[in-house]
Amino acid sequence: MGGAGGLRAGGPTADRLARWLEGMEAACLTAMRHLDDIEAWYARAETEMTALSGKTPRALGAVLTEWPLVSAPMAEALTGASRAAVQRNLAWMEAHGLIREVTGQGRYRMWRVAN
Repeated sequence: MGGAGGLRAGGPTADRLARWLEGMEAACLTAMRHLDDIEAWYARAETEMTALSGKTPRALGAVLTEWPLVSAPMAEALTGASRAAVQRNLAWMEAHGLIREVTGQGRYRMWRVAN
């Protein structure tokens, strides 16, 4: 996230340390922005999923906030829901613009949150 400037071997030690610290700062800021985006997505997802019944939608929302990419079998294992319930809810979330499928395949599909 922060680039490879701090990994260059050339230059005085103080300069290398300064580059490394700048890279760490940039990486931390990027990670914090990403976490803010995920938090905002989860709030939006909770609002849109209030009409859905059962525990699967909320459990899927939690899984999608914890993992950058999620497959249906992975979601099934992490939520404890049936494959049919997971696939139905993933399809609903995709249709409502909460998630997007990133693999472009019919099989072995993966989803991520849609910002």
